[in-house]
Amino acid sequence: MHIDIVPNRTSSPTILLRESYRDGGKVKKRTLANLTSLPMTQVEAIRAILRGETLVSPQELFEPIASRHHGHVRAVRLAMKQLGFERLLAPTASRERDLVVAMVTARILAPHSKLATTRWWQTTTLPEEMGVADATEDELYAAMDWLVSRQKTIERQLAARHLQAGGLVLYDLTSSYVEGTHCPLAARGYNRDGKAGKLQINYGLLTDAAGRPVAVSVVSGNTADPQTLLPQVTKVREEFGLTELVLVGDRGMIAQRQIDGLKEHEGLSWITALKSGAIAQLLTTESLQLGLFDERNLFEFSSPDYPGERLIACRNPDLARLRTHKREALLAATEEELTKVQQMVTKGRLSGQDQIGVRVGKVVNKYKMAKHLILDIQDTVVSWQLDQEKIAAEAALDGIYVVRTSVKQELMSSDDAVRNYKNLSQVERAFRSFKSIDLEVRPIWHRLEDRVKAHIFLCMLAYYVKWHMMEAWRPLLFADEDQAAKATHDPVKPARRSPSALDKIRSKKLATGEPVHSFSTLMATLATIVRNVCRQKQKAPIGGTFTMDTVPTAEQQRAYDLLATIKM
Repeated sequence: MHIDIVPNRTSSPTILLRESYRDGGKVKKRTLANLTSLPMTQVEAIRAILRGETLVSPQELFEPIASRHHGHVRAVRLAMKQLGFERLLAPTASRERDLVVAMVTARILAPHSKLATTRWWQTTTLPEEMGVADATEDELYAAMDWLVSRQKTIERQLAARHLQAGGLVLYDLTSSYVEGTHCPLAARGYNRDGKAGKLQINYGLLTDAAGRPVAVSVVSGNTADPQTLLPQVTKVREEFGLTELVLVGDRGMIAQRQIDGLKEHEGLSWITALKSGAIAQLLTTESLQLGLFDERNLFEFSSPDYPGERLIACRNPDLARLRTHKREALLAATEEELTKVQQMVTKGRLSGQDQIGVRVGKVVNKYKMAKHLILDIQDTVVSWQLDQEKIAAEAALDGIYVVRTSVKQELMSSDDAVRNYKNLSQVERAFRSFKSIDLEVRPIWHRLEDRVKAHIFLCMLAYYVKWHMMEAWRPLLFADEDQAAKATHDPVKPARRSPSALDKIRSKKLATGEPVHSFSTLMATLATIVRNVCRQKQKAPIGGTFTMDTVPTAEQQRAYDLLATIKM
């Protein structure tokens, strides 16, 4: 008996079980069964039996004894290889370097405490790949100490890769809360985490124009933002060797005192913006004429109050509507709360000018609307009215901001100056990733100053790898692939996604029909690739174990192929 596969022109082939026989002197064939409905695996099994082979179930010979998640580890390791990450940390291999690479990988995949990390990564192939399966919590702490000792060297290499003479350097500062009271850097300061009463540390991030992190510095939690700026300038000029650069910082970071200090450095230019009070002063002196916005949403002007500087006024109607709506909502909420206080006074539940004043103060401070109210507080009466003149003065500035720069016109157009100032959103994006999206920099449990610095630096290195992964994966993520359009888009108008990006958002699918991912869901998809450890059963001829990795799907393989395009 044998199997014949008979091709059909317009349909699947017919699979027949036949036997040969002699009729007189002729050899003929007789069909015994039609096997077309069977899967090819079963057809091949029948064919093997007909050849005299002995079929044995794999379960009778082999058994899996362990399975570890591997695909997401492979993805991060591939990105690190493309970035020369291990050489970036140190030119020669060492136990400390392997542990730091493992900790950075773990921070991207599933951030935990150091003790939890040594337990979690046993569910993956990470410790096997890096040879750190026996690592202890104390070894990880020692590796952090090694890392912080090499921070300056690593940052110099990153600066050499991504910063250019005369190019942009973005800088901003944020804070994260600390658990405990023993860290010497922990202090009370401007709280950005909404954790009232918690001590915090501040850290500033330097990036290139695209948002690639280059350096991070950690300072005491009560350090004001502007105080951290000039030390960063010194770092860039002396440690990185860049004497010419354009520093971009927000209006709270680059204030007049800092600008006076920056002017002492030849070759150093800056881009920032004016605060609302300074803009109002320009209106008072008529240096800024709002009538010019009737013709365009951006224009450049000068003022004797800012000699040698370019001022670029912008008006965003969408932002104006948003601020108007927000002010009206806050005023309404304030009046609603004040009405409750007024009722308490009327009913005699609250009396005395001091007590009423304290209660009213809590209300107006809650919504920051005291500047728009005229209050009358007496022992048995409280009343208020809106200061329409101040409200109108503030409303006149809704949607208006003024970019301030020392860069010459021939080197940077007005449009580009505004775009470059808006690039600070790249640093804010990094902070969001640090804090709330995936790297989970907080809460900080370390007590030693160098350990805190190492922890923040470790998170920065993790973001450096993740940043390149996300850029490579733009075709697979809810991300706009048309980045070149940013250079020609109206710098004042809100950013607009490209048609292809909008299609991805609407359909939730790629052109290939595969689902569009976020970074976390794509990593989860890759994590379904596992490494199975199998062994032969004792009744098999040979003992021992072997490994088998899940074969990637087309979607997973494309993700790996895109990571292979990453360049330093």
